[in-house]
Amino acid sequence: MRPADILEQLDAAAEEFRFPDLDNGYYYAVDARLHAYRDAVRWALIVETVGYSPRAGNLTDVLFVFGNCLTSGVPGTNSGDFLDRIDNWDEIEDPDEPETYRGGPLVLRGQNITVAGESGEDLIDVLRRLVPRHRELLLADERELRRRIPVDLPEVLRLDEWHHPDLAGGARPSQSETFRQIADVLASGDLRLYAPRAWPNTHWSHWPESGSL
Repeated sequence: MRPADILEQLDAAAEEFRFPDLDNGYYYAVDARLHAYRDAVRWALIVETVGYSPRAGNLTDVLFVFGNCLTSGVPGTNSGDFLDRIDNWDEIEDPDEPETYRGGPLVLRGQNITVAGESGEDLIDVLRRLVPRHRELLLADERELRRRIPVDLPEVLRLDEWHHPDLAGGARPSQSETFRQIADVLASGDLRLYAPRAWPNTHWSHWPESGSL
């Protein structure tokens, strides 16, 4: 495994719009998490981006899956990588005012969740309040994470925040300090190689254009 090979796959995915873009105009950014897996010959990387898509009508965790050992599909996203989280969407969105909170509890993966929200509020504001208290229900569990990677591949790095490249601004993964260092870790197994200098920017407040289309 070479870092260059890993970055080449990530860049190719970015060129084909299959790499996570936190400023995606079709999704209001809510949360994100990154998982890196490796052994002596295999590597995998999963980036989760939780966002609200008014067109899809749900709060969705999108898994972007990369690696040299995928058990199905191609690098990036496949149809099964879009995980809707709200079970009672029709009950919480106002039918007369799209993208507006109707009021009442959310059913989040089978659990009734009371949120601090008032009827008539923008849904995205209410949904963002699910973090951090209910964050683990928004993000993928082990079964979901392992759907396209080997179940025996060790996870070596998990990040809840990092500095993400601005794809809309022309940046590519191979130009990102974050992903260059992650590629070094995946290739070598040396966690000391992930030592970023750039401040994290994965919080939704850093991506004001998300959901603007």
